[in-house]
Amino acid sequence: MTVVPYKEQNTGKKEQVARMFDNISHRYDFLNHFLSMGIDRAWRRKAVNLLKAQKPRHILDVATGTGDFAIQALDLNPEKITGVDISEGMLEVGRKKLRDRKLDQKITLLKGDSENLPFEDASFDAVTVAFGVRNFENLERGLQEIHRVLRPNGQIVVLEFSRPRKFPFKQVYHFYFQFVLPKIGSVVSSDKSAYTYLPESVAAFPDGGDFVRILTTLGFKQTQCRSLTFGISSIYTGTK
Repeated sequence: MTVVPYKEQNTGKKEQVARMFDNISHRYDFLNHFLSMGIDRAWRRKAVNLLKAQKPRHILDVATGTGDFAIQALDLNPEKITGVDISEGMLEVGRKKLRDRKLDQKITLLKGDSENLPFEDASFDAVTVAFGVRNFENLERGLQEIHRVLRPNGQIVVLEFSRPRKFPFKQVYHFYFQFVLPKIGSVVSSDKSAYTYLPESVAAFPDGGDFVRILTTLGFKQTQCRSLTFGISSIYTGTK
């Protein structure tokens, strides 16, 4: 069964995810950093550092949200970064952030569907996705699109939540994700469904070796999973 934010609605996952992020866009950055206790910033740095050896000139950030990963990717000194997202609300917050920091000449944020990317084949040296692949309506279709727009030898870097497996962190994580995070998220964002959907979508996501196998099946090479912070999050990499 597909996990969706608003179970009473008859619309598809894609439409519901866009609506959800539109609803919480005004508080998303604050909650992201607060609920992860700031660890998400370190995770992004580690993910971006994996691209340093490749020195990508053109980078695509899929499910870019408010652009945090795209901004972090400026550490690579690329010529251009393009971010795409299905939520106009998130993009509006991101564009304001870029203007305020005078980064809008380097980074462009566009509304776009990850499963139908509006770019020609082999357009990018690297494609990144941070906390977005579990929101794809069709996971394999989205990954196929990423493969299509990558240049030969281009690299994919995916940062995504995963599930700790070891005692006692597994139990602590489960309690926090199931009971604490939804309550705080609901109060601050005024959207109870968004922060109930988060743990549900993480639980349903094929993390670890399962996701690596999907990447390999779709044609990515040198696939690898790196676990972060006791398994709360993972970085997946592969090349075309």
